[in-house]
Amino acid sequence: MNKRITAWISALMLVGMTGSALADQDYRMARNDRAMYDYAKVISSQPIVNYVTVKTPVRECWEEMQYYTVDRSPRYGGGGTLVGAIVGGVIGHQFGSGRGNDAATVAGTLIGAAIGNDASRQRHGGYSEERVARPIERCETRFQSHQEERIDGYRVTYRYHGQKYSTVMPYDPGKKIRVRVDVRPAG
Repeated sequence: MNKRITAWISALMLVGMTGSALADQDYRMARNDRAMYDYAKVISSQPIVNYVTVKTPVRECWEEMQYYTVDRSPRYGGGGTLVGAIVGGVIGHQFGSGRGNDAATVAGTLIGAAIGNDASRQRHGGYSEERVARPIERCETRFQSHQEERIDGYRVTYRYHGQKYSTVMPYDPGKKIRVRVDVRPAG
C-alpha cells in the first residue's frame, strides 16, 4: 500500500510542478504578447483633401440634311408609241402589193412607233434628275470634365498621458481614439 500511496503522491507532484511551470510560461507569453487598449483625447482631426478630374460621357445628337440625286424616267405610258405603231402600220399597208405590202406594213409600224414615242417624250419631257433631301440623325459622344474634392483620410492629432501623437486614419475618429498600449520591460 505504501508503494501505491508513494506512486500517487509522486504523480500528483509531477502534475502540479508541470502545471505551475506551464502556467508561469503562459503568463510570461501572455504578458509579452497581450496588448492593452485605452482611449486618448483627440485634439484635432483634419481631412486630407485631393482634387480629382472626373470625366463624364455626354451623348449629343443632331439632324443633318443629306442630299442625293434621283434619275426620273418620263411619266408617260406607252400610249404614244402604240398609237404611232397603229397609224404607221395602216399607212404602210397602203403601199405595195404581195410581199412588198407586208414589208411596207412592218416598216410603217416601226416608223410610226418611233415617231409616236418621240412625240410623247417631247410632250411629257425626257429623263430628268431630281435632287432630294432627307434628315439623318448623327450622334457623337463627348466627355465633359470637372473637378471634385475627394477625402483620402484624416490627419489626427491626439493626446495620451500628456504626450501628443499624430496618425493618419481612413475615417474621422470623433472626440476620442482607441489606442494600443504595449508595456514591455526594457532591456
